[in-house]
Order: sequence, then C-alpha cells, then structure tokens
Amino acid sequence: MQYQSSNKIDDVYSIVTNRIIEQLEKGVVPWHQTWTEAGIPRNLISGKHYRGINVWLLSSLNYEQNYYLTFKQAQDLGAKIKKGEKSHEVIFWKWLEKQNEETKEKEKIPMLRYYRVFNVSQCEGIPEEKIPKQELRLNNPIETCEKVINEMPSIPKIQHKEQQAYYNRVGDYINMPKIETFDKSEDYYGALFHELVHSTGHGERLNRKDLLESQGMRSEKYAIEELTAEMGASYLKSHAGIPIEQLENNAAYIQSWLEHLKNDKKFIVYASSQAQKATDYILNIRNEEREIGTNENELTKERVEQIKGIREKNKSNEIFEKCAFIL
Repeated sequence: MQYQSSNKIDDVYSIVTNRIIEQLEKGVVPWHQTWTEAGIPRNLISGKHYRGINVWLLSSLNYEQNYYLTFKQAQDLGAKIKKGEKSHEVIFWKWLEKQNEETKEKEKIPMLRYYRVFNVSQCEGIPEEKIPKQELRLNNPIETCEKVINEMPSIPKIQHKEQQAYYNRVGDYINMPKIETFDKSEDYYGALFHELVHSTGHGERLNRKDLLESQGMRSEKYAIEELTAEMGASYLKSHAGIPIEQLENNAAYIQSWLEHLKNDKKFIVYASSQAQKATDYILNIRNEEREIGTNENELTKERVEQIKGIREKNKSNEIFEKCAFIL
C-alpha cells in the first residue's frame, strides 16, 4: 500500500479538518449521515471496514455502495479509473522508531499518514462477481437497538426516574425519560446510545480522560466528549438500521463545531478515534476489523503509566462526584 507523507503532520490534520468544515458550512453534519443502505465504508478487496474519521469522510460522499479500493487494487483486478474521477483520502497511524538521544533507547512515535482510494462506481472493468450484492435489512430496527444494548459488556444501570437523559459518572448509571414520552421510539434509542457512549469513558471501561477530567460545559474536554458521544451514537444508530435525520435550522449547533475545528486541527481526528473505540466497546468488537496499517491501540510503557496516574487522580477528584453528562 502506498501512502502520502509530509514533513508536517499538521498537513494531514488540515486535510481532514477542511473536509469536515466544508460540509458544516453547507449545513450538513457529516456524522449525522446514514450509511444504512450503502453499508459501512469498507475496502472491496480485504472486506475490512474503514475506521475512525474515515467512516465519516467516506460515508458523507453519498455513493450508492460504500466499497473502496486503491489504484493498485483496481489495476490488479484488471479494472481502471474512469476519466476525470478524483481519489479520496484515507488516514491511518504509522509508528516510527526513533532513538532517544539521552537514554539511547528506541521509542515509537505515532505519525499520521494517508493514502488514496476510489469508490467502485468511479471504476470500470471490475468483475461483477467481485462487488457484493447489497444486503436488504429484514429485521426490526428496534429489535436491533435492544440487541446492541443487551450485548454491551459491563453495561451501566439504566433507570427511568427523571424526564432527562444523562449519564452520571459517579454512580455509573444512565437516566432516561420513559420511551413513551418520546415522539418516536427511534428518538429514545438515539438518546440512549448517546449516553451509552458517554458511559464507556468510565474508569473501569475505557478510562477516557475527556469524560473523567471534564471541568464543565465550557471546557475543551467537555466539547470533545460531547462530539465523541454524538459521533458514536450516529454510528450505533446506523448499525441498528435507524435512519439519521440531518439537522435543520440549527445554526448555533453547527457554528459551535466550526469554532472548535478552526481553533484546533486535531479536534475532529481525536474525537472520531475516541468514538470508534467507544462503539467497538459497546458492540464488543475486539479490533478484528482494524484499519489497514493502523497501530493506534498499541500502548507504550509511558502511556500505561499515564493511564494508571489518571485512575489514581480520578479516585480523589471531588469534582468528579457531582458531574453528569447530559444530552
């Protein structure tokens, strides 16, 4: 697989961020796009799903089928790219070894890279039998929602005592309004999925610092955690077959994401990575469908010690005792 490199890692972040900003400025929220009919984006040859920010970048292109392949993969099939078609970026982490000048020990440094792919509709000459037939969903979307909930490992307690949807990180429970109070059952599950994603950040699950170290609604970690929950819930809704409505007449909501993205180029890439890990946890996916060439889940010894330190800090954090994450 060939990939593009750059002397500045920020260049890759900029590519991704600018793509998302372009969508938001058109009034479209990419993580509210549904891929129920087109399928979750995946590589045609390996069959593996793309992960993290690639899910949103590729699914928002609105192709009829979300199968992609590289230029070389198309060539190997005896196919070619249609004249005038442009490729699309897929990003991944590559670990580089570097010797520490002080300790002389080798260290692994993550570098963001990208390579280019084409949708199958941009190609001609792909053997018909190589493109899978689209699967028609015959199951009840609500049943699929219950399946997602029931199969989540170490699921927090779900109660229905208040007319408010939130996750309480101290008590490790989710409160939801009763399902009959929602306009549609799908709205209930969408709100519940949002809170389930929040719950994955608990110290005994993924130990996500953006949940555990948030200092209120104006903090950066709160904004990242909310975007993580938004993207994760969108993924779960599409996984369960629930159509996702695009936001309309919600300029303030869209403007808030634009401000964060323009101020921090790494914001969207980081949040999408956290959303992917959260949905993997909820769906009990053990990384058997990892992105081609990625090693983002490998932990250095320093990172392991850092996680231990965060856990100890959370145990004594008084603010932690009074916080809940509300939809």
